[in-house]
Amino acid sequence: MFTDLEVASATKSVMKKLPEVTLAFWIMKIAATTLGETAGDLFAQTLKLGYFLTTIALFLLFVVTLVVQLRSSRYNPFFYWTVILSTSMAGTTMSDFMNRDASTKFLSGGATSLGWGPQGLGLGYPTGAAILISILLVIFAVWKMSGMTFQIRDIVTFRGEALFWSAILVSNTLGTSMGDFLSDSSGLGYAGGALLVSGALAVLVALMKVPVVPNVLLFWIAFVLTRPLGATAGDFLTKPVAKGGLDLGTAGSSVVLLGILLSLVAYAQVQERRTTAPRPTGREPVSQRAD
Repeated sequence: MFTDLEVASATKSVMKKLPEVTLAFWIMKIAATTLGETAGDLFAQTLKLGYFLTTIALFLLFVVTLVVQLRSSRYNPFFYWTVILSTSMAGTTMSDFMNRDASTKFLSGGATSLGWGPQGLGLGYPTGAAILISILLVIFAVWKMSGMTFQIRDIVTFRGEALFWSAILVSNTLGTSMGDFLSDSSGLGYAGGALLVSGALAVLVALMKVPVVPNVLLFWIAFVLTRPLGATAGDFLTKPVAKGGLDLGTAGSSVVLLGILLSLVAYAQVQERRTTAPRPTGREPVSQRAD
């Protein structure tokens, strides 16, 4: 079992595997979660693969990207954000499969079915969210009992990273359920839901200045809330105008969002290389010094 002190000392000799939490981090998180919403809907709804098959395929994609991330010896922005994107896409269809069913409410274009297999469990957003919150609390309880830090910049062990990514997958699935509830069932609509979540995030930013509120707690609340922001923003881009969306389509929106995310990841990759590049000592080799 690792204590926070042991993990903190380990960071001195082990390269970090996770990024620093900056403004750029949150911009990329929102871009990735919005793309996760549009891409998940593209496969499940537009291409009519259905929630069941798409969930299986995207969960397997998550496993592959996670293995690559876990096997990496240091932080790689491309590996990290690929896992974030895969959790967002898988979380989209996992949430839809849990909460929706084969009723016409969830089938567009007069379709009577959606892909092979069960159309959905039909649990509904409140029940689905309650189940996901319970799972997330169990993960955090196990994490707490392990004695490992919740500060992501200090996570350097395999077990710590496994707990981190488990929490990420469940939180992104939970965030999708919250976003769909705000968009479809609360009466706020896509834009209203996005504004509500944005307001809640603004409150979290203000609470960062309050010493008694742990920043780690604020981070995880914000991480969950940026997912419904992405979900409502994605729906706003893709859904028909009659339903309050812009009707840009899942394919076109996904391509644009993918371009934005790849540009941000490329920038992060360049910045990471600059940060980790060895600095010159100012000393010339003896063989190059003038006689």
